[in-house]
Amino acid sequence: MCIDLRVMTLAIVSLFLVAGREHLAHGQEDAVIDSVRTSSEEAALAFNAGKVDDLAAMFLPEGELIDEEGVVYQGHQEIKDLLSAFFEKFPESKLAIDIESIRLTGPVAIEEGTRTITTSDGATRSQFRYIAVRVKSDSGWKIASLREFSDDPVPTPHDYLQPLAGLVGDWINEGADSKVAISYRWSEDKNFLLGDFQVTSTGNPMTTSSQRIGWDPQAGNIRSWLFDADGGFTDGRWTVVEDGIVIKSSSVNPDGGTASATMTIVSVDKDHFSISGTERIVGDSREPDFEITVTRRPPTAGK
Repeated sequence: MCIDLRVMTLAIVSLFLVAGREHLAHGQEDAVIDSVRTSSEEAALAFNAGKVDDLAAMFLPEGELIDEEGVVYQGHQEIKDLLSAFFEKFPESKLAIDIESIRLTGPVAIEEGTRTITTSDGATRSQFRYIAVRVKSDSGWKIASLREFSDDPVPTPHDYLQPLAGLVGDWINEGADSKVAISYRWSEDKNFLLGDFQVTSTGNPMTTSSQRIGWDPQAGNIRSWLFDADGGFTDGRWTVVEDGIVIKSSSVNPDGGTASATMTIVSVDKDHFSISGTERIVGDSREPDFEITVTRRPPTAGK
């Protein structure tokens, strides 16, 4: 009769959690942990040498490997088939194991850490967290169950801002009675986009504004703060949509009045994008919609 190994392992672990761990002298426990660590290091050496049979033999006869998608491979033959298919597709791959902890619970050892697989050119192909349940046998600590979990790195604020990377550069729009100059750049730590705006219109002094765009981890969206030289400021919440970027903005004017608008940015090509404003409310008044197209400014001579 075939006993589900996961049930058996859980039963063993539960039993010893209730009964208490078998007492080992400090030196004895260290020696056992060293032995488990050696078994794990031998598995990495066998993997790097492409020794499929040796790797499969490091599992119990009915041992299991559960991949990051939850697919179970049980027994030596299924594990050998899996490894053979892997090495056929990714020859000369290498495995590095970072063991974070080894805990002894009665007759089993629970090992946790990170497994990183690199391709022949040194590029990281995959990285997984893992938990291995090992059982002592006459030939070392065999794997009863090895489970992998996806360990993708947590995205950085810079990663979240990548949909806006096309804004970086110097841009200009010149109309019949006004001129708008826009410049975007990454902050030194690459976690924010910094924008500078200059608006010049006939009969009025030039106005300037500075903007900081970042990732709001609490709200889970892109957010911007724009500060005008005259004391006004604007808070914007950005949503990346299929055909562009939509910004819901609310402003406070220097006199304490408020305004709101929906701004939409659409890329025309790598050297042009359009900016449109709709649903514009200033105080209690509705303002007309507008749309402008900005053009990438040619490099200044000598730069």
